Amino acid sequence: MSRPMNDDEVLNELNKMVAFIKQEALEKAREIKVKADEEFAIEKAKLVKQEQLAIDAQYEKKLKGAEETQKIAQSTLTNKSRLRLLHRREEHLQDLFSTCRNQVVSLSSSNSDAYSEFLVGILSQGYLYLMEPSVVVHCRQSDVPVLEDAASKAADRYKETSGRDLKVDVKGTLSDDTAGGVKLASGSGRITLDNTLDERLRLLEDRMLPEIRKDLFGPNENRKFYT
Repeated sequence: MSRPMNDDEVLNELNKMVAFIKQEALEKAREIKVKADEEFAIEKAKLVKQEQLAIDAQYEKKLKGAEETQKIAQSTLTNKSRLRLLHRREEHLQDLFSTCRNQVVSLSSSNSDAYSEFLVGILSQGYLYLMEPSVVVHCRQSDVPVLEDAASKAADRYKETSGRDLKVDVKGTLSDDTAGGVKLASGSGRITLDNTLDERLRLLEDRMLPEIRKDLFGPNENRKFYT
């Protein structure tokens, strides 16, 4: 049969229990602190990652925006340069056509034999195109004398070719600002033919423009075929 513990033994047992409880509390506190530190580290890592992703996304957005702005600016600059180049080329072409027109006007204003023979040629072509018994020839007032002579010679050629007589009426109704040449109309006025030098130059410009551009500026890389 066990005996009762004395006061010293009771105190000793109480001290052991207190020490045990204290040790358990310290270990529990360390566990809680370790777990809290781990959770804090994890949460901190999450927050840092989120902020990093947000910063990266914002940077990427700004970078794309800057790239788009740069592309737009570069495209705008390229288009402006291209338009300036096209404008300069068009000015050069117009200067070229203007020079040609001035040379033609100089030739037609001299009443030279070459111009007279040219008038006979286009009148002969016009007569054969119309094939009418009577034709009205419209010309510049300054060309009326030379046209009357050319119209008569062309009528003779027309008769030799077609075997038909032709009545020709020359009228100085065209503006003296034109380059020269003639407009023909049948006696009834239903059929007309524009054989002025202005019209011939315009048709020549339209037909020769692609070839002239290629000769002056080189092939157009944006076009596969050249006509």
